[in-house]
Amino acid sequence: FLEDAVEFDVDAVCDGTEVLIGGIMQHIEEAGIHSGDSFAVLPAYKTSDREIATMREHTQRIALSLGVVGLLNIQFASFQGTIHVIEINPRASRTVPFLEKATGVDLGRVATRCMMGIKLAEQGVSEVQNLGHTFVKGPVFPFRRFPRTDSLLGPEMKSTGEVMGIGKDFGEAFARAQMAAGQVLPSTGTVFISVNDGDKQDMLPIARDLHELGYGMLATGGTAEFLQQQGVPAAVVAKVGQGSPHIGQAIREGQVQMVINTPLGKQSRYDEGAIRRESRALDIPCITTLSGGRAAVDGIRAMRRGLDGVVALQNLNRNLT
Repeated sequence: FLEDAVEFDVDAVCDGTEVLIGGIMQHIEEAGIHSGDSFAVLPAYKTSDREIATMREHTQRIALSLGVVGLLNIQFASFQGTIHVIEINPRASRTVPFLEKATGVDLGRVATRCMMGIKLAEQGVSEVQNLGHTFVKGPVFPFRRFPRTDSLLGPEMKSTGEVMGIGKDFGEAFARAQMAAGQVLPSTGTVFISVNDGDKQDMLPIARDLHELGYGMLATGGTAEFLQQQGVPAAVVAKVGQGSPHIGQAIREGQVQMVINTPLGKQSRYDEGAIRRESRALDIPCITTLSGGRAAVDGIRAMRRGLDGVVALQNLNRNLT
């Protein structure tokens, strides 16, 4: 109901009188995608200080009003400058281990001690303000084991695991998370783009960036015509079942290195499900949201600059044992 809203995850610990914010993570995918299937970024990026302050205040007031003692997870959505509360879970969430590794604060242990009557002040813990790096939580999907399952994301959780990417900036962290999840972003090649009419204008900057980075563009009729009118060269390919060679054949023959596909409507989702299945079968990155497309551009730029060498997590955070 909040079209193109940005979603956030907040994990906190409350002892009944004080609240410790474990971290505020921003989802890359828009609100409406299950949080377990979304890439999450810590610290939150591309958001305002006012929004962050509002979520902190809401988290503290909600935790204390509910009388929570222990862990608390709240999901927020930012829509047109207003912060909405999606849901509140007075329990540990799947993002707690991610935050513990990123910050070095053992939230599970802290929360357990709170439940045993030991206040936060007695434990001497505080929120980590300066992380020094960007951390990205990435979902891992089982689509290769279930080839008939559509990879289009929605409110139903489909992921079966998670990875963490760390970098000096968002692009590097996202690229590493993609690598760890088995979806390596291509350094060169051709990108197939097929988006619904409502997404075409927002897709244009992504296509322009990819073109400037040297990627070829392949698109179905309507999208190709739109790109050409906007000055972005794009070759035309037939939809599946509407001629030959069609996009499914192009993917199978290795002519496509990345897919950006945002269908709209039941029939479109069914028709283009074949495109997403072909991509997953060949481990070609298949991105089904525009926000994911923008993140991919940042990741590719980071890969072009060159990723830093591997560093032990313990060396990044001396609090880890």
